[in-house]
Amino acid sequence: MATAVDIKKLLESGAHFGHKTSRWHPKMAPYIHSKRAGSHIIDLTKTVEGLEKALSFLEETTAHGKQVLFVGTKRQVKDIVRKAADDTGMPFVTERWVGGMLTNTATMNGRIKHLKDLETRMASGALEAKYNKLEVQRFQEEIDSMNFMYGGIKHIANRPGALFIVDITNEMNAVREARKLGLPIVAIVDSNANPSLVDYPIPANDDAIKAVQLITDYVVSAVSRGKEKQKDVPKPEKTDEKTKAKAEVKAEDK
Repeated sequence: MATAVDIKKLLESGAHFGHKTSRWHPKMAPYIHSKRAGSHIIDLTKTVEGLEKALSFLEETTAHGKQVLFVGTKRQVKDIVRKAADDTGMPFVTERWVGGMLTNTATMNGRIKHLKDLETRMASGALEAKYNKLEVQRFQEEIDSMNFMYGGIKHIANRPGALFIVDITNEMNAVREARKLGLPIVAIVDSNANPSLVDYPIPANDDAIKAVQLITDYVVSAVSRGKEKQKDVPKPEKTDEKTKAKAEVKAEDK
């Protein structure tokens, strides 16, 4: 059963504070409650509505064994996003989004394979046995550098079930690649962003740490519930060619 979103907690976290009215995106009009001191105030009833829809979708997605890619590279949110991904065992991007992370799978798979290979050889002592200390140190530096950029997606499926993004204006490359592949996007959308780029927009302040933390906590709960349900989701029966042929013969005999 989905968790009910507490509108009072959203209010206390500052989720309703939008940007300056001069910086707003016109498509956010349905989510704006009013103006105050030159800034927009986001309608928290719309936030609750959007968040609850998003949570139901994420729970269903993970219940079917699909991954959710967490994305948030902004300085004040990256730790929140990474911890959420770690807590749920999901892939994440909290450093720079490298072009082609989703669309150029051949190149990305090659880089990740190289990283895993280096890690395996380092752990087994194969590199130390073959190279001198300086060369081994350089290999370690390469491993550290690659983990910094790709560590969060080392175990990502070729096609994640959805993306959860904090601040789509800051993560536009991720949005473009997801849309190109037709991947559903769940995102916190502030008053300066275009909600039509997102399948499940959550109108809220994407700069307030407390608001981002609160919403991300709800997302973590939904993803965790979905993972718990995986064993209850019926798997489609596999029908081999011989069984299929026998069934067709029986049908013809009748």
